[in-house]
Amino acid sequence: MDGKSEVLRDFEAFLLKSGSLPEDKIKFYLHWVWKFLKSCNYQLENINTDRISQYLDSLKADEKVPDWQVKQAEDAVILYTEKYLKKSLQQVPPLAKGPGGKSIDPQGSLQWKQTLEEAKNAIRLRHFSLSTEKTYLGWIIRFKTFLKDRDPSSLEVSDMKSYLTHLARFGRVSASTQNQAFNALLFLYRNILHKEVDELTSVPRAKRRVNLPTVLSRDEVKSLLSHLNGVYLLMGQLMYGCGLRLMECLQLRIKDIDFENNLLMVRSGKGEKDRTLMIPETIREGLSKHIESVKEIHDQDLKLGYGEVSLPEALDKKYPNAPKEWGWQWVFPAEKLSVDPRTGKVMRWHVHPSAIQRAVKKAVLKAGLPKRTSCHTLRHSFATHLLEAGHNIRTIQELLGHKHVNTTMIYTHVIRKKPSEIKSPLDGL
Repeated sequence: MDGKSEVLRDFEAFLLKSGSLPEDKIKFYLHWVWKFLKSCNYQLENINTDRISQYLDSLKADEKVPDWQVKQAEDAVILYTEKYLKKSLQQVPPLAKGPGGKSIDPQGSLQWKQTLEEAKNAIRLRHFSLSTEKTYLGWIIRFKTFLKDRDPSSLEVSDMKSYLTHLARFGRVSASTQNQAFNALLFLYRNILHKEVDELTSVPRAKRRVNLPTVLSRDEVKSLLSHLNGVYLLMGQLMYGCGLRLMECLQLRIKDIDFENNLLMVRSGKGEKDRTLMIPETIREGLSKHIESVKEIHDQDLKLGYGEVSLPEALDKKYPNAPKEWGWQWVFPAEKLSVDPRTGKVMRWHVHPSAIQRAVKKAVLKAGLPKRTSCHTLRHSFATHLLEAGHNIRTIQELLGHKHVNTTMIYTHVIRKKPSEIKSPLDGL
């Protein structure tokens, strides 16, 4: 057995036993962990915050590694260190080494450990999502590395500006990524360091590209959906038929489906807004049968002593029995039970976003669509086709859950008439 297999054999067995990952994805997690261990010279005692940050930053700087693979690598490393090794990411050796081999002040490292712990607690107190928690902590760790472990109590707003400027000029990041870093550091300064941030007009901004949304024709949508099957077909029909965002679709709960009034509720969508949508008549019967099969899965989980789901905010504390109630179950539950990383409880989560994304990508290839198409393209197509059918822009704004009508107006640019269809004013003389 080669060295790589020897090192990762037990970790692979751990992943298989936990059931937290699809088996076809495990090989990729092993790949990223192996590369990470290589960066640590295969010494477990070398694993610390700096090593993780340096490893992820090196991937992000590599133009050949897309963002989703960086995220996958981050998930793999966190799973390996925190779950398998049971080693906190905030652990730092007494004398960590900085650039040039210089020792970093251990007191500063200890203070950063406390700062990171406070940030994590503050995030959970505000009931932010797990993905937001990972994102914010990741940016704070990168900021810490950029500052070479300087005492966090000595930080000034100028340090934050310097880092954001560095990202814009040398980090090759998009405008949305820079904004993500800004939000994470703003949270750190205001809620942990208790320092107010003034205007950041002096910080160079990454250029935001303004692109028209990709829209499929009705025939292209029909072709795409014809290559989806089972639960993925139902998800695709909902995203196109109701204009749902991917996560809005995945986070639907049983109580959000009202067959009697033919309504679907989207709760806490983008911007924490609720909205009501129609259930397409085409999928009404299929959706009903799907929910019946979900009920069977839930009943089986209850018999085995499980059956809990994660609840928004702190509802599980206010209503202890709610996590097992039928109404709170996911409309699209995952195939396997998993461990909640925050509570340690075994529960059933909803289908992972990557599963439907892979299914749509395969369907696009099978349909031979030349356009760059994703799950969100179905939402774009929903809006554009309603606009083409003559529906009011304000109505479409409400259906999409846009805060400002200007956001919805972009679809008016997509349906402009072709030059050949426009009559020249000269011809009217």
